[in-house]
Amino acid sequence: MHKIEDSAANPAGVAKAPRQNHPAEDVGAGEEVFKPLSREEAQKLREAKPSISPWVVLLGQLVVGVLVACAAWGLTGQQSKGWSALYGALAVVIPGALFARGLMSKVSSMNPGAAVAGFFMWEMVKIGLAVAMLFAAPRIVSDLSWPAMLVGLVVTMKVVWLVLLLQPKLKKLSVI
Repeated sequence: MHKIEDSAANPAGVAKAPRQNHPAEDVGAGEEVFKPLSREEAQKLREAKPSISPWVVLLGQLVVGVLVACAAWGLTGQQSKGWSALYGALAVVIPGALFARGLMSKVSSMNPGAAVAGFFMWEMVKIGLAVAMLFAAPRIVSDLSWPAMLVGLVVTMKVVWLVLLLQPKLKKLSVI
C-alpha cells in the first residue's frame, strides 16, 4: 500500500513507495549507532570506572555522622546535642545498611523482575524504618535537639556526594 505525501511537500500528489528501514539509516544526524561492547571493552570500562561498594558509602556516612556528633557536642558543650546528631546519622546509616543487605541477597539477583521488585520493596523498608526511627527519637534520645538531629541526618545523607568526588583518590589508595 502506498502513502500519498502532504500536498504542500508533494504538489503533484505522486504516490511514493514506503521507505524500507535499514538499521544504519534509522540514526539521525549526529547520533551514534548502539554497538554492544566486547568482553575486552567491557573489562576496560570496568577498570576505568569501577563501581563503588555500598558498604564503603555506609562506612563513610557512619564516620561523618560520628564526626558531626562530636562537633555538635564539642561546639555546644551539651551532650544531648551530640547524641541527637548521632541519632540523626544513625537514622540514615541503619536503614541504608538494611537496604544494601537486602539488595545483595541472592533472591534479588535471580532475574531482572525480582531485582526491580526487590529494589522497590527494600526502598520502602528503608524509608519506613527511617521514618519510624525519627518518630521514636523523642523517646530514645533524652533531651532531644531536633536541629542537631536534622543536621546529623542531612550531613550524613550528603556523604554520598563526597564519596563520589573522592572515588579517584580512594581508588589510588586501594580502598575501593
